[in-house]
Amino acid sequence: MPDPVARDAAEEASALSHPAVAPDSTASYGDHPDQIVDFHAPRGRHDRVPLVVVLHGGAWRAPYDRRHVSPFADHLARRGFAVASVEYRRGAGLPAPRGTGPVAGRWPETFDDVAAALDALPALAAAHLPQADPRRTVVTGHSAGGHLALWAAARHVLPAGSPWRLPEPPELRGVVALAPIAHFERAVELDVCGDAVRQLLGGEDDFKERAASADPAVLLPTGIATTVVQGREDIVVPLPVAEAYAEAAARAGEMVGLTVLDDVGHFPLIDPAADACAVVAEEIAQLAW
Repeated sequence: MPDPVARDAAEEASALSHPAVAPDSTASYGDHPDQIVDFHAPRGRHDRVPLVVVLHGGAWRAPYDRRHVSPFADHLARRGFAVASVEYRRGAGLPAPRGTGPVAGRWPETFDDVAAALDALPALAAAHLPQADPRRTVVTGHSAGGHLALWAAARHVLPAGSPWRLPEPPELRGVVALAPIAHFERAVELDVCGDAVRQLLGGEDDFKERAASADPAVLLPTGIATTVVQGREDIVVPLPVAEAYAEAAARAGEMVGLTVLDDVGHFPLIDPAADACAVVAEEIAQLAW
């Protein structure tokens, strides 16, 4: 039996070993330097194709940006998708209270940015990625980005008065969330990513109130087709987090697809060299086409 920590380290090293891939174009959706979107044009296609929105992970922390998923975005573009890879504001870079590194997330800026980016994408894609068909949009994200993908598809069920609430469901073909931090209570119990969820929400005093507007497990049902792809051997965001989200969805009367990949950890889902990444692309294709 391989050592789980050594296995995770090797998988992470493989996923991050690919050189960053330059986008075909970049556009701003706001004034902050992090409010930008990279566009990757579909390779070998001349017709209108589905738009895949990629939200990167990294525990909502500043050191991790969209560049580490640019090979994954390129992988999807080579499979014929138009791809928009979204950057957003993350932890401010200050030491976390428990000494685990930079603080996770910025409240409310992280959510401000994801909402603004998704709202701006149809117009930005029309200008920068004319082959993209916004009517066939799938949102995907990895880890913390998987959380944000689920959240972006649930904005119409946010509490009344939320600044991010949409009056009706977003025009999405679906969501493919990759090892997402999808159930905050379970993630806190398992101390996922070094207390990242509590840091994202601002600690104990604000946790309950803010979780009502941020936790995908309480923003159900959405009515948006949703698939979660999860590695069984994941020790970063373990399988019980995804299972808890799927169970919460079922209790809310919604069926969420849960694809569990054996002998796969956290990082192969975004590693173009891994078979798991091909499975992810197929899950996206099943919703997009």
